[in-house]
Amino acid sequence: MAVKSNFKNMVLCLFFVCLVCSAILGVVYAMTKDPISKTEAAKTTKSIALVVPHFDAEPVADTVSFNGTDVVYYTTVNGGKPSGYAIESETSGFGGVLKLMVGITPDGKVYNTSVLKCNETPGLGAKCTTDESFISQFKGFDPSVKKLVVKKDGGDVDAITASTITSRAYALAIKNAVDFFAQNLAETSQTMNQTAVDSTAVKNMEE
Repeated sequence: MAVKSNFKNMVLCLFFVCLVCSAILGVVYAMTKDPISKTEAAKTTKSIALVVPHFDAEPVADTVSFNGTDVVYYTTVNGGKPSGYAIESETSGFGGVLKLMVGITPDGKVYNTSVLKCNETPGLGAKCTTDESFISQFKGFDPSVKKLVVKKDGGDVDAITASTITSRAYALAIKNAVDFFAQNLAETSQTMNQTAVDSTAVKNMEE
């Protein structure tokens, strides 16, 4: 005799279906969590290596609240002294979030930049990830003598053709990172460098 369909049967059936689906999702999450984390970590490490000078120790991550936003940055060291700071900086471009990794040397200059997230228009704003003439102008950029604003707005940055909004966002992301360094890391960087110099001097005297 066939079981009559009723509300209780349907609820029980739906419950068991949800239970099975949840179990499957849990297993899939557990299996993919570590590989995804490792992939993201590798991507971050690669970005750090692209934007700061050579370092001989594992980058140290930290987070500081700045202008109402939590800023993630990485300190790299070479020979016991800071070699650079890789700072994550996020702004809004033409197509949405534009996120950069900005490398700054202890003297406050921009060493290099790398795009972490980009939703700009292919063939136009998205060129900020591939246009070497645009990207290279920020290598060694000294914000104490040049202005991180596109030339159209009175600055020293050459914009990508037909992509002024993206270019403005890119320059602003770098400027925000520079400002963060100046207000949060510059003094610490000088102290660490001096400590390393003093330690080296003492070691040489002992030898």
